[in-house]
Amino acid sequence: MSLCLPRYQDCSRMITNQEQEQEEEFIAVRVQDPRIQNKESWYSYVDFKIFLHSNSKAFTAKTSCVRRRYSEFVWLKKKLQKNSGLVPVPELPPKTPFFSVGNEDFIEKRRQGLQQFLEKVVNRTVFLSDSQLHLFLQTQLSPAQIEACVQGHAPCSVTTAILRYASSNQGWAQEEEGGASEEDCKRNLPVFYESPDSPTPRHQPSECESSSEISLAESDAHTGSDDQSDSRD
Repeated sequence: MSLCLPRYQDCSRMITNQEQEQEEEFIAVRVQDPRIQNKESWYSYVDFKIFLHSNSKAFTAKTSCVRRRYSEFVWLKKKLQKNSGLVPVPELPPKTPFFSVGNEDFIEKRRQGLQQFLEKVVNRTVFLSDSQLHLFLQTQLSPAQIEACVQGHAPCSVTTAILRYASSNQGWAQEEEGGASEEDCKRNLPVFYESPDSPTPRHQPSECESSSEISLAESDAHTGSDDQSDSRD
C-alpha cells in the first residue's frame, strides 16, 4: 500500500489542478450606448450597442460588438420563435407607435428591456443553437443578409462571416468610447477571437468581405417592411 500512495497522491493533485484550470463558462452581454441615427431627418431612429464577451464554445468570436435597432430585435424574436418550436421566447419591451427620439426615459426603459431579453436568450441552449442569433450578435449583417447566409445563399458561411467581422476591427471601433473614424479602424491591427475548432480568419476567402461591410442604406432597404410601420424603431 505504501508504494501506491505517492502515485495516488500525484493523480489526486493532477485532477485538482485540472479542475482549477477549467474556467467556469460564462456569457456576458450588455446593451448600452443608445444613439440617434439620421438625427436631422424625419426617418431618425435609435440604435443600441450590443457588447458580448464569453468563454463558451457556443460562440465563434469570444468578444464582439455590434449596433442594432429595435426593429431588428423584433425580427430576431420572430426567427427564434419559429425555430424553437414550443419553447417560449422571452418578451421584448413593448412597441410604441409614436415616441420622440429625445425621450430619454423611454429610451432607457427600452434599453433595459432589450438587455433583459438578450440575457435570457443567451442562457437558453435551444436559442444558442440558432445561427441567426450568432450572426445578429457577432456581425453587422442586415436581417435579410443573415437569412441568406443561414440558407446558404451568401458567398460565405456563418463561421466565416463572424470571423471576418471580428478580424475587421469594426466591432472594436464601436466599443471605443466616442467611436472611431474609418481611418483609425484601418490603422489598427486586426484582433482575432476564434474558437479552437474554427479556421484562422487570415486564411478565409476575401469574397466574404463584401457581405460583412454593410452600408446603412442597404441595411435599411432590407428592413424597410418593419420600419414603414414605425420609422423610429
